[in-house]
Amino acid sequence: MIRTIPTGRRARAGAAAAAAVATALLGACAPSTSGQAGEEGTPLPSVTVQDAASFNLDDLVAAAKKEGSVLAYDGSGDVKDMAEAFTKKYGIKAEGVKSKAADTAEKMTREAQAKNVTIDVNLFEDGPMLVGQLLPQKIVQTWIPPDLAPHISEADRNPLMMISKAYVFVYNTKLSPQGCPVKNIWDLTDPKWKGKVMLQDPLGKEVFTQWFTQMTKQGGDKLTAAYAQLGKGRLKLTEDDPAHEWVKRFAQNSPVLTTEDEDVAAGVAAPNQTEQRIGLFSIAKFRDVEEKGYQMKVCEGLNPWAGFAYPKFATIATGSKHPNAAKLFVHFAMEKEGFDLEAHAGGVSGNDAVGVSKNNPPGLTDWNGQLYRFSSSQLIADFRARQDIKDFWRLNHH
Repeated sequence: MIRTIPTGRRARAGAAAAAAVATALLGACAPSTSGQAGEEGTPLPSVTVQDAASFNLDDLVAAAKKEGSVLAYDGSGDVKDMAEAFTKKYGIKAEGVKSKAADTAEKMTREAQAKNVTIDVNLFEDGPMLVGQLLPQKIVQTWIPPDLAPHISEADRNPLMMISKAYVFVYNTKLSPQGCPVKNIWDLTDPKWKGKVMLQDPLGKEVFTQWFTQMTKQGGDKLTAAYAQLGKGRLKLTEDDPAHEWVKRFAQNSPVLTTEDEDVAAGVAAPNQTEQRIGLFSIAKFRDVEEKGYQMKVCEGLNPWAGFAYPKFATIATGSKHPNAAKLFVHFAMEKEGFDLEAHAGGVSGNDAVGVSKNNPPGLTDWNGQLYRFSSSQLIADFRARQDIKDFWRLNHH
């Protein structure tokens, strides 16, 4: 028997209650330390930037060499290349491990509780979990390289944004040589595209649910304006805001869900692909154009966004046994050499002196204009709304 669940405000109110229970079970997850306040007044641990004049990079390198090694975890396999380059540059043994954010957070939490910390650096894309759990529990901490601080904006310091990466809507250029077959993000909710859009399951990929919650705060006007461009009249809401309306209609249009971006890229752009689909996946997969002969391009001109840009943060384990090597690794990640290794397919550094990568994929010509940009000021709100939006997606996807 299928239980009927109410939609709209009542459904989200019930989900919010469940989220409150889940949050309570986290115990120490509710931030309690003093520092910069988040959007809803929840304080984050304060970050003090050391005076650049008192900082000496050579001294840090010497101290790091005495520690001998550093272990960095990252959701991207690019961390392995970064670790190799770090070792080559400084002669310090560095290991990079690719690990999903949730798995890394769980491991770091258990290590902290056991006072047996092995992970030194966490390059972390799950901002809500970072500010809602890891930072307030003091499992990790933020360190700002003093000599680079003048080029790191205040908005990107707490937590420290290392790089902005992107997920983009992509089409098969061989099957659609005239350009992207969809022109508007609302087209993806049309029956014509039912079962023909692919992405990782939002229930297992937190950056998608964060995109949904971010849009509820900042994307409503553009979503409404984009709908008006369809020529179907005014957007009629059955939910509380345009973002929830789009998420609902998109979920109900049966998008195909996977566990990895690799499956999405293959389903859209593999050389033997005969069915036109749209995929939403990381720009990192554009390496498959050269390596595997994939036929793909970003949906340039998609209204209002061709995808979204999300931040990845650099943190250091509070109980690191190699604190100076960890700081040096973060410093390396914030420099051009480290950034280039993380930005094989594009990105924007948290260090303004480094700027934007020249490797943006075909069709992504304007990072700021084409992408929805996450705001770090919304991270606490994203954390609180996480279970709510997951329940909302689960309710509507079929």
